[in-house]
Amino acid sequence: MMPDEFTDVRYEVLESGVAMLTIDRPERMNAFRGRTVDELIAAFRAAWADPRVGAVVLTGAGDRAFCAGGDMKEKAETGSYGDTESGIFDIEGLHRLIRTIPKPVIAAVRGFAIGGGHVLHVLCDLTVAAEDARFGQVGPRVGSFDAGFGSAYLARVVGEKRARQMWFLLDQIDAQTAERWGLVNAVVPAEEVLSTALAWGERIASLSPTAIRVLKHSFNSDTDHLAGIQSLAYDALQLFTETDESHEGTAAFAERRDPNFRQFR
Repeated sequence: MMPDEFTDVRYEVLESGVAMLTIDRPERMNAFRGRTVDELIAAFRAAWADPRVGAVVLTGAGDRAFCAGGDMKEKAETGSYGDTESGIFDIEGLHRLIRTIPKPVIAAVRGFAIGGGHVLHVLCDLTVAAEDARFGQVGPRVGSFDAGFGSAYLARVVGEKRARQMWFLLDQIDAQTAERWGLVNAVVPAEEVLSTALAWGERIASLSPTAIRVLKHSFNSDTDHLAGIQSLAYDALQLFTETDESHEGTAAFAERRDPNFRQFR
């Protein structure tokens, strides 16, 4: 898939040496479906292969959300996240690609970074957040979970107690709290989020690409073993999503009611 074929993602390489990837589904709060994931993978691979690119900025269209995770409305209506080129909903591959691309990835977050969207920003090397940004998880409420990078790596970033708080209580936190926890690098006015992320990308793109590549791999080396845990987690999630317990979460979301998980105790 080539960038000129994209429908869900906008891809642009700037003269500054920064590739800008924008999830372009504002009507769904930039939630991703299968095609969105395919396009993000293709975009990251294009940025990896392009010698003009020294850094990548990942953002979402509009001001309501960076990304609201998987498109639960699509899943409730069709039973899946939609068609993909390979027949695989390869969110795991996207997570690994964000880590392995030898160029720093900067998340520019406005509005909500929730669920799978929160995991995407956590995996990015740096995060710039708007003053009105909100961060959190929703999996246990909608019959899902991320027991790989989305939890174990999150704990490396913010600490065990705070990561467990986000997953067990599903507390959303504001940008100022996220900065205090070390979850984001900077909080700026909403109108400065993208310009700040692009300026950071330009600074990185002016540096030694070999030094940056080796440093990124060095930072990742301490947690690369989590890729194996991630694979186990997605195997478990694939089985779990076929259960009545998971279906209850999806149905409750679609029907805008509280799920009844007590029946599965």
